[in-house]
Amino acid sequence: MSASLLRNPVTIGIVALLALILLATTFAIVPETRQVVILRFEQPIRTVNAYKPNERFGSTGAGLIARVPFMDRIVWVDKRILDVDYDNQQVLSSDQLPLEVDAYARFRIIDPLRMVVTARTEQGVTDQLRPLLGTSIRNELGNQPFAALLTPERDQVMDNIQARLQKLASQYGVEIVDVRIKHADLPSGSPLQSALQRMKTARQQQALTIRAQGYKDAQIIRADAEGQASSIYATAFNQDPEFYNFYRAMQSYRKTFLGSEGAPPTGSTAIIMSPNNGYLKEFQGGR
Repeated sequence: MSASLLRNPVTIGIVALLALILLATTFAIVPETRQVVILRFEQPIRTVNAYKPNERFGSTGAGLIARVPFMDRIVWVDKRILDVDYDNQQVLSSDQLPLEVDAYARFRIIDPLRMVVTARTEQGVTDQLRPLLGTSIRNELGNQPFAALLTPERDQVMDNIQARLQKLASQYGVEIVDVRIKHADLPSGSPLQSALQRMKTARQQQALTIRAQGYKDAQIIRADAEGQASSIYATAFNQDPEFYNFYRAMQSYRKTFLGSEGAPPTGSTAIIMSPNNGYLKEFQGGR
């Protein structure tokens, strides 16, 4: 009777099916891109192919693994970089401007055991990180003026958001790889026009300050140059007073009789002086 049952095709099929089910629930193949946490009666007992910094592809813990059938459960965790979005949310800047912000964060699960204990699944991690990303963005942009997002300071703002998010995300076994603000715009209408007018006024005031400082610096430089020139003239006068008087008289004659450009002045202007005029003493040999 038993021998006939073993030769029965239906029995053979059932036995083969049970054997396949047993093998499927005992063995699994872990790819290079996945991590595994094995739970026994929903309690974690070990990890397989967990992420390690600077590990080389092909030399990790990936491959065939075994578990206790019907007692152990496998939780699959991605080793690759994942992302979470923060889409079109309104944030107030430090100058009280409402900004429509669109951002995202990229992260990697580096502690799969902690992730399973705290968030259970990859989707659970994403759901937990999304509000934390929003909190980090609001806190950082709340300390920054809108103009900071239009300058190279934007990169520092994103680095600050990443650091804030990392502190909050560490509890889920996550490493924040990058945070990027895709856009942070003012809503159209009067808020935008008011912000642009304030920015224009601020730039005009900055330009006035720069020009005033430049005028002040120019006055200081000019006064310093004139002081140096006076010192040079005084030194020259002390060394040879007669030559100095002659040189200054020649400069005066040139400007009076030839004009500032060295050419005779145009028009009908005439200068009449007595030959004994003191102004012409250098023409008389200095006497």
